[in-house]
Amino acid sequence: MSSTYGTIDSSFLDALIALTAEDRVSTSAALCEQHGTDESYHTAKAPDVVVFTLSTKEVSNIVKLCAKHKVPVIPYGTGTSLEGHVAALHGGVCIDLSLMTEIVEVRPEDLDVTVQAGVTRKTLNEYLRDTGLFFPIDPGADASLGGMTSTRASGTNAVRYGTMRENVLSLTVVTPTGEVVKTASRAKKSAAGYDLTHLYIGAEGTLGIVTEVTLRLYGIPESISAAICPFPSLEAAVNTVIMTIQCGIPIARIELLDENQMDAVNKYSKLNYEVAPTLFFEFHGSPQGLKEQVEIVKGIAEEFGGTHFQWADKQEDRDRLWSARHNAYYAALAMRPGCKGVSSDACVPISRLAEAILETKADMEKSDLYGTIVGHVGDGNFHALFVFDPDNEDQLNEAKRLNARIVERAIAMEGTCTGEHGIGHGKMKYLESEFGEEGLAIMRTLKKALDPDNIMNPGKIVSL
Repeated sequence: MSSTYGTIDSSFLDALIALTAEDRVSTSAALCEQHGTDESYHTAKAPDVVVFTLSTKEVSNIVKLCAKHKVPVIPYGTGTSLEGHVAALHGGVCIDLSLMTEIVEVRPEDLDVTVQAGVTRKTLNEYLRDTGLFFPIDPGADASLGGMTSTRASGTNAVRYGTMRENVLSLTVVTPTGEVVKTASRAKKSAAGYDLTHLYIGAEGTLGIVTEVTLRLYGIPESISAAICPFPSLEAAVNTVIMTIQCGIPIARIELLDENQMDAVNKYSKLNYEVAPTLFFEFHGSPQGLKEQVEIVKGIAEEFGGTHFQWADKQEDRDRLWSARHNAYYAALAMRPGCKGVSSDACVPISRLAEAILETKADMEKSDLYGTIVGHVGDGNFHALFVFDPDNEDQLNEAKRLNARIVERAIAMEGTCTGEHGIGHGKMKYLESEFGEEGLAIMRTLKKALDPDNIMNPGKIVSL
């Protein structure tokens, strides 16, 4: 452990157990390694100890102990992040919130719900099913809602419903000193003081630990219809997306998969879709509204050569279609068994989307690496996945080079280095390019003011 941090010894562990329970505190090497590992290619770094918490009070007491001894604290949800967010770069205590699974209160009349941070999005929607309500943010993985808040998650529904930023009303947060703060009321709007809620959304556990989340809910649409449509070229598919969005059509989801990704999806999910650049659509609304949306989008698609729509109106058919889309990452990796992936998540203004994707595709075709393109293109966000042999350093360096080109291109187009994965420690070097030294200095000032001993998930977002 870094000399600037305190030491975890037997007396510290005894104190930790006294605050929780012996069976919820572990120094097992295997468990610690698991908790220092996410879904990314970044090297895992295990914490010294993992503690499973049941309440905000327990989290508060543990953080107070860690603050007293200057021991690093790393929050952990489900481990599905992609930029090394959970790596314990300086050792310390991993606080696993996965047992904090209480759905505290559903308020149908206000269209909101309060949950503990360990509740996952699928669990919440299963619980809500009989209320006629749902929570729309869908990053693919069954992530915890605390983790989704901390990484400012997005996903396939963002084009209509927004991201976590737009759908979190209030938070309960444990600060670096162990104090408990509620960031806002449940009012749909407020002009009271600094916006503490949005300070913690996307802070990745570097300013505090989110233990409860109050979220907006939505009525389940009266009618839902999904479709896929292949296109003669990637450019034609992307131009269909751009025109659809610029026409103001309230489409719920519009996803792009290139021909390599469609080939991988077919093989992984045992499907037989055409191997061509393809758009996945989903429409929400009244029967009449749905019909109007579908007709307009079909007309736009036909203008760009997309003519073979395949529809999925039954829920089981839609679930199968979106399951195939959500498994795209694993499908691509399965094309090269034993390999790992470097996944980009750049986001650009919609008017620059075609340029960004086509230049990325050109880079991909010049490289020896196998790669795919997939994305939530309705809001300008796309992913390029570069698959590499983890035992081949040259391949890893090539994947990093290609990813860097995507990021630099996106920033030059007034876009962002990350549309949804976050910074972690994997993308810290791009923040200055995006915000300038002045913007980065403000972030450092916030970090130092709230966490002067740098114990909260140190080494992520900003370097001190």
